[in-house]
Amino acid sequence: MIADTTSGLPVHRMRPLVARPTTEAGLGPSGPAAMAGAPPAAAEAAPPPLADARSRIEALVDPESFEEFGSRVRHRTVAFDMARKRPAGDGVVTGHARIAGRPIGLFAQDPGALGGSLGEMHAAKILQVMRQAERARTPVVGIIDSGGARIQEGVAALDGYGGIFHGNVRLSGRVPQVSVVLGPCAGGAAYSPALTDIVIMRRTGAHMFLTGPRVVQAVTREDVTAADLGGADVHSRHSGLAHLVADDAAGALELASQVLSYLPGSCWEPAPMGVPAPAEAMPALPDNPRASYDVRRVVRGVVDAGSFLELQPRYARNLVTGFARIEGRPVGVVANQPMALAGVLDIASSEKGARFVRLCDAFGLPLVVLVDTPGFLPGSKQESGGVIRKGAKLLYAFAEATVPRVTVVLRKAFGGAYIVMNSRSLGADAVFCWPDAEMAVMGADAAVDVIFRRELRDAPHRQAELVERYRAEAMAPHLPAERLSVDEIIAPERTRSAVAASLRSLAGAVRLGFRHDNLPQ
Repeated sequence: MIADTTSGLPVHRMRPLVARPTTEAGLGPSGPAAMAGAPPAAAEAAPPPLADARSRIEALVDPESFEEFGSRVRHRTVAFDMARKRPAGDGVVTGHARIAGRPIGLFAQDPGALGGSLGEMHAAKILQVMRQAERARTPVVGIIDSGGARIQEGVAALDGYGGIFHGNVRLSGRVPQVSVVLGPCAGGAAYSPALTDIVIMRRTGAHMFLTGPRVVQAVTREDVTAADLGGADVHSRHSGLAHLVADDAAGALELASQVLSYLPGSCWEPAPMGVPAPAEAMPALPDNPRASYDVRRVVRGVVDAGSFLELQPRYARNLVTGFARIEGRPVGVVANQPMALAGVLDIASSEKGARFVRLCDAFGLPLVVLVDTPGFLPGSKQESGGVIRKGAKLLYAFAEATVPRVTVVLRKAFGGAYIVMNSRSLGADAVFCWPDAEMAVMGADAAVDVIFRRELRDAPHRQAELVERYRAEAMAPHLPAERLSVDEIIAPERTRSAVAASLRSLAGAVRLGFRHDNLPQ
């Protein structure tokens, strides 16, 4: 850890965000050595499988930093012959440690001891981690691999879960909570990860559901596997519960470390500084305003190179959210994604964006918003599904946020979506737009059909002419700039410098302290 001479904040040198190396199945080692005919490295010691709680903790935390407590705890149940099955620790390893030199509280359920099932004393150990984290104002990491409530302990096990849920809520918005799901998390147990800030799942072997395959089959006659019911693919693509997915336990634990590198120890501390880096080159957008492009390339043209960590990349793909750094300072990024549904907002993306905005505001991360959206997704399914109510969540999250907020309109911002996406009227601190950006109540074609309905009925050949007139008189970027809805019209290559300068000027606006919880959306 080094000091930032400009701010006095600690600077953490984190491992770069790189993909874990893999080999093609059945092909063995790859790379120059393998191509040159070198023998496979079979004699080398295989990495630990990370199948037990202690090895997982050691893989996550700084060497020799873990201090365990409660190692001799045993359950008190005698019914059902449980007096003969009393493993030390009661199926969970608890304590405190450091990651990149920063203190955390953590627990890791041990599937090798009573299946990691939760009973009275198991829960009491986890609650002690939470109480200490609340007093010490440190993050909590939970490594989850459990058969669920210990049936033999009856209501005591259920009360244990209730206590943990209450602890999750008490910590919400105060200290970061990260859940790393490496195995089963079934029944009521699944609510605890859902209450935490970030959920990371292992791609295979991890699953979360309220009712298991046997119950589902008995009640609904549906034949479904645990993976199909609540595996990583389900929760990363459909439910939105999983923020990140890793191929193995080591990758999942590395992601937990990366997530914590962006977040402060608590809402009462500043976010940790990273090492500043220049951004990647800003890409050129397609000349055709209807053509799609990957907004993540624009994100990388604004933030420090290698710093963007996208969250929920497979869920509600029409909105991109993630952590990044600008000049070393952590920020939250929200961006419409034209590659998916043309970047419209809908029910799922509104909820995704709302919780992320609240997470960033709770822990003092400034928000950078990149806008390119034609509006909200129309249709009876969206309306009956509550798109007004869900869209209001995103609107409320932005309007409520107290952290610095900078918006850049890249290409278009129409209708209610213009307002919702961190507009000046919702309290954005700085708003920029690119020279070809368009902002209006609706797109030109639809507007012309309303405004010039009579003219078009008599002269339909004037459609193109009237569209261009509307673009010039109602959508040109100089119009919102004249009334200060936009601060400046900037060239795309100046986006990074304009955003960075705004964030520097607003650094003093971050108020440390508890703002609000991170209520699940």
